[in-house]
Amino acid sequence: MPYRRLPNTDSARMKSLKSANTKGKDLPPFKLAFSANSFRKMHSVLPQFENAISEHKNSLNLQAEKNKEYQKRLKKVKLYISHFIQVVNLAVARGDLAPETRNYFAMGDDEKKVPSLTTEEDVVWWGEQLIKGEQSRRNKGKNPITNPTIALVKVHFDKFMEYHNYQKSLKDRSHRAQQQLNERRSRVDSVIQQIWNEVEQTYSNLPEEMRREKASEYGLVYVYRKNELSNATQFQSPRIEEIGL
Repeated sequence: MPYRRLPNTDSARMKSLKSANTKGKDLPPFKLAFSANSFRKMHSVLPQFENAISEHKNSLNLQAEKNKEYQKRLKKVKLYISHFIQVVNLAVARGDLAPETRNYFAMGDDEKKVPSLTTEEDVVWWGEQLIKGEQSRRNKGKNPITNPTIALVKVHFDKFMEYHNYQKSLKDRSHRAQQQLNERRSRVDSVIQQIWNEVEQTYSNLPEEMRREKASEYGLVYVYRKNELSNATQFQSPRIEEIGL
């Protein structure tokens, strides 16, 4: 037998609300199949829900758009950090720098490998260590490391950090939009359930087929299970099962 299925996607929620809203505008209150109280609630949640969906979509689109440039900056600064460390190691191998020079850059005397730059946190940490370490060397009167110089590394690191912080703010915005949307969904689901219950109650004395037909005009959805599709034309008393709350 067919069962009632509450909307479980945002588009289905919007469709249900708009169906009820259309009925509420087209019919006088005494002919409406749900209460004036439910109509007021629906009028309150509909624009809020639309705005929440729009904000969530816009925040994700902006984050994705800006992420393209961010990834370019990330790739570039990784190269400069890696190359700077390689230059230090090559200079030590040639004997131009003492092995303990690596200590300025948070590395051991015998540490010859370029450190992992897998995560963004790795990049931030190593960038800061190199800048701080080379500044410490220069303050002691030591010759600067070149090709690349720390000044060039810092240019790309600072630009990366600008994008890094902006991307973080976009992620925070998307997270807030997601939380707000979740809250709106909960409220919308409650209002839709209330409206649907009232509509079914209003038409409870009608024959089954007519009851579902009338209720469907208000956005109610009835579906058959797969094994019942062959008998879809034989309407039976619907069992109320609510999915998606």
